[in-house]
Amino acid sequence: MSHETRRSLEKGGYRAQLAAYADRRVLLRSRQGTDMTASFPEIRAAALAQLPADTGLDGELVVWEQDHLAFERLQQRLARRGAGAAQAARQWPAHYVVFDLVHAGADVTGWPYKRRRAALEALFADHGLQAPLTLCPSTTDPAVARGWLEWTTAGVEGPCFKQLDEPYRPVRSWRKYKVRATTEAVIGAVTGSLATPWAVLLGRYDTAGRLQYVGRSTTLSQTTGRALADLLTPSTGTHPWEGWTFSAGWGTQRTLEVHLVQPEVVMEVAVDVARDSSGRWRHPARPHRVRTDVDVAQVPLFGEDAATS
Repeated sequence: MSHETRRSLEKGGYRAQLAAYADRRVLLRSRQGTDMTASFPEIRAAALAQLPADTGLDGELVVWEQDHLAFERLQQRLARRGAGAAQAARQWPAHYVVFDLVHAGADVTGWPYKRRRAALEALFADHGLQAPLTLCPSTTDPAVARGWLEWTTAGVEGPCFKQLDEPYRPVRSWRKYKVRATTEAVIGAVTGSLATPWAVLLGRYDTAGRLQYVGRSTTLSQTTGRALADLLTPSTGTHPWEGWTFSAGWGTQRTLEVHLVQPEVVMEVAVDVARDSSGRWRHPARPHRVRTDVDVAQVPLFGEDAATS
């Protein structure tokens, strides 16, 4: 088997399949099979106007806002239908970034990726496909792929890698390279218990001196958990997060059970580029170490990106 790979960009959006049928039906569905067509009328209209019948695409829905990918706008748009969806399309227009071809008059999932990619590029060229349908950049040149890393400042998570001879698989089989950076944040709460913390909730102070929630960590190692247990102090008096609730993560309504602590311990973490509109980290941060040598006042302010790679 050949191990030559092609790199393509990983966007900060929703994975989705787009199908245009011979009877002029259009279906936009999530990886889990949820029908999202009514929420994105501009994508449906573009598919009707531009795609040949009996075409199936795999790609990602993205929304740009202020030159940055806005994942939370996609979430807001999913709840809109009818007139609400049309208004949202004007306010937060989406693009469908296409990175694979699965149907072209017949099932092409058995073709090697190199052949599917060539057919996908021909589809865009021959039919003049244009925004909001967008062809995802792709290359076999490592130097070009390295240049794409600069795009992470706009919220692009990094390149993905596919073998040129592999068939299409519905479950993602390619490797992803996520750009991560190290930075510091203040521990404001923990899950688990103070004696055995499982994860930490992290904050940063804003310019008004208020501790804002910026994100949570992945599960702590036993070593890190034990080290933290000796440093954390239960909250006394009024905590800046008193009465707040924290979600277990994107796409779930489950609320975390947390224990507030005095915001006086700094942790160094690794984070990727995914942010919401307020600057919070969309994915859990990876704990590196407790920074007893760093004062809370030295932690970057909320909204600042002072991380270094």
